Amino acid sequence: MIGKMRRVCLLVIGTLLFVLAGSATQSEAMGGRVDVGVSLPAHRFAAPPHVVVIPGTYYVYMVPDTNVDVLFYQGYWWRPYQGRWYRSQNYNGHWNYIETRGIPRGLRELPRDYRNRLSPRYERIPHKDLQRNWKTWEQEKYWDRRGQQGRGGYGEQGRGGPGEQKGRRY
Repeated sequence: MIGKMRRVCLLVIGTLLFVLAGSATQSEAMGGRVDVGVSLPAHRFAAPPHVVVIPGTYYVYMVPDTNVDVLFYQGYWWRPYQGRWYRSQNYNGHWNYIETRGIPRGLRELPRDYRNRLSPRYERIPHKDLQRNWKTWEQEKYWDRRGQQGRGGYGEQGRGGPGEQKGRRY
């Protein structure tokens, strides 16, 4: 009887180790995304937030007028918190911790003072416009052209080219 229980226990332990090893491999295959169970302070928007282009960046957008850093970059919402980065597919969404190697260059090179670069005149981009157009804007260098043509709008006043005055914030 004891021998049979020992074999069952070993089988259960072996199965658990196999499952855990598979989970670790899967998280590595997901581009640096790791679920660590760390809860960010709750922050909910009552409506889809407007964003502005952060001057001097590689098409990184931020939600203005909030005390929480919520950024949009290349189809994902990002939140830096206590020296770590979290990503979601939704601005109110389920935030997953992203290891350093999984953080895109545009976010790693955010200017330290990016919040202070915005003037009250920066035009807010509606959420629906961002969702519909962000990829085209990035591919076609839309904000660079608007700034060069002197049309302004959506935060282009006084904006340097992408990558100007880079600096690591987190």
